[in-house]
Amino acid sequence: MECLPDEIGSLFLFEKLTPEQLGRLCEAGRVERYEPGTVYAEGDPATCFYVMVEGTVVLSRRVGGDDVEVTRTSQRGVYAGAMQAYLGDRVPQVYNNSLRVTEPTRFFVLPADTFADIMRDWFPMAVHLLEGLFFGVKSTQQAVGQRERLLALGSLSAGLTHELNNPAAAAVRATATLRERVGKMRRKLRIISEGAYDRETLAGLIEIQERTAERVAKAPVLSPLEASDREDLLADWLDDHGVEEGWRIAPTFVQAGLDTDWLEQVAAAVDEETLPSAVGWLNYTVETELLMDEIQDSAARISHLVDAAKQYSQLDRAPFQVADVHELLDSTLLMLSGKLGQGIRVVKEYDRTLPRVPAYPAELNQVWTNLVDNAVAAMREADGEGTLTVRTARENDALLVEFGDTGPGIPAEIRDRVFDPFFTTKPVGEGTGLGLDISWRIVVNKHHGSLRFDSEPGDTRFQVLLPLTAPASDHPQEEPV
Repeated sequence: MECLPDEIGSLFLFEKLTPEQLGRLCEAGRVERYEPGTVYAEGDPATCFYVMVEGTVVLSRRVGGDDVEVTRTSQRGVYAGAMQAYLGDRVPQVYNNSLRVTEPTRFFVLPADTFADIMRDWFPMAVHLLEGLFFGVKSTQQAVGQRERLLALGSLSAGLTHELNNPAAAAVRATATLRERVGKMRRKLRIISEGAYDRETLAGLIEIQERTAERVAKAPVLSPLEASDREDLLADWLDDHGVEEGWRIAPTFVQAGLDTDWLEQVAAAVDEETLPSAVGWLNYTVETELLMDEIQDSAARISHLVDAAKQYSQLDRAPFQVADVHELLDSTLLMLSGKLGQGIRVVKEYDRTLPRVPAYPAELNQVWTNLVDNAVAAMREADGEGTLTVRTARENDALLVEFGDTGPGIPAEIRDRVFDPFFTTKPVGEGTGLGLDISWRIVVNKHHGSLRFDSEPGDTRFQVLLPLTAPASDHPQEEPV
């Protein structure tokens, strides 16, 4: 269609240009009429810059498998397309959205390279400013994003150190006590070697010792009331049979699953004079078994934490793989358990029938970390207590992961900004404002999923939707998030 300089000059983008400049625009560009439908698609090579002369346009972004409308307007002069052409090959020159028209629409169209040349010729200072703004924001995002990751890593390291310290300290204490008990057993052996017991009595003691060790391994778990009642019975029995400090020995025997019937068997195996020494000897046996169990449990706990750290970091896994989201969630919650503290109750509502999904596990763990951290911060800000509910379910052809908290909720006036880069409600120095922005890009850009939320006082829910299958054209992406 004919390009008229007067018509082009009436568009607000060009209204300050001279007649000569408008003439050059018409020579370099063209006016095209589009019937209802797609003008260009997101991700295609950005070859043209479009300015609407008349009609109605709709801009959309791809979220998962859907195109989500972001703008619909009939305002003359709105523009779209190759708006970053002036940056040249320093950035990928592709359309960042999709453009379609809902009625016959006319556009003034400039080839991308012509638009870039005109920008540099006519607005050199503006181009410098735009370049500085573009690359400055990108550099700042990368720097602050890296700091966000380092802060999260520091927080996780502190939590992991705290969690590892407890079983490690327990193992050290148990080892020291075990050393003391083994020393006492050696002294008992010295007494035995001096002939204090005859061969038959010694054989009976050894047999009881072996049966006692077997009972320790099968000790039942008692309620506090049951344990207290049994301790009283054992202490009374020991006092009645001349065993000193029965009140001190009784709790150890109860913990090992021993009762008065077992003590009667011991009494029947030795004479009355030997009984107190036999009970003391068996007490050492019980204590050493319990201490070794404690050391084993502590070592197992440490091993479990290390496995969780490996699962969280995915250091020994491929970046892109088919993953079980429940394993990822459990490892993240374990890594963050130190931060949760006593006031936050965690409720897991997992649908274990859900299939594994194609994903970047280490980056999904970063999403879980950001969402849990925000939920905990909201509840801490309120009254320091609350419930974090982590739920998984199937929603159509997607896997849903939901994080719910009982905090005060997100104020209505800022809900439109929560995913904006650098926006944060945390005090200065405590938040970078990139946690949700990074999470959004990981979920939407890298996993073709969606991230949404619903909030009211006492019930805020962030929901991550992940496709159950990877698109046929999908392959591991190395783009930064």
